[in-house]
Amino acid sequence: MKDFKKYFIIPATPEELYLALTTEITIRLWTGDFVEIDPREGGEFSLWDGAITGKFLTLEPGKRIVQQWYFGEQEEPSIVTLKLHENKKGTSLEVNHTNIPAADYDDIISGWEDPYISSLIDFYTED
Repeated sequence: MKDFKKYFIIPATPEELYLALTTEITIRLWTGDFVEIDPREGGEFSLWDGAITGKFLTLEPGKRIVQQWYFGEQEEPSIVTLKLHENKKGTSLEVNHTNIPAADYDDIISGWEDPYISSLIDFYTED
């Protein structure tokens, strides 16, 4: 298992970004794809037509989202913690993804950069 941690600057307030990560219609807008989401602790989600699936463990509006991502039958859960920090350019989004299966690591890291983060940035910078 591998871990990944990185900070990204998103040109939106922490409150706007939180809603973009937890509201079905907004997620559909920035992903451009089918989404299923139950934004409550214990609620499940599916993004990019099932490419990312999991459940919400913790929701702190405007501050933090903790999710479990599903990767088959692994013993330890893969946990994604998204922390939203106010920044002069919008929000510093801290991504901490633990227990990534080694076989999936390169694809997951690449996916964080594009399409996940790049789609969020594009959503907030398009005219």
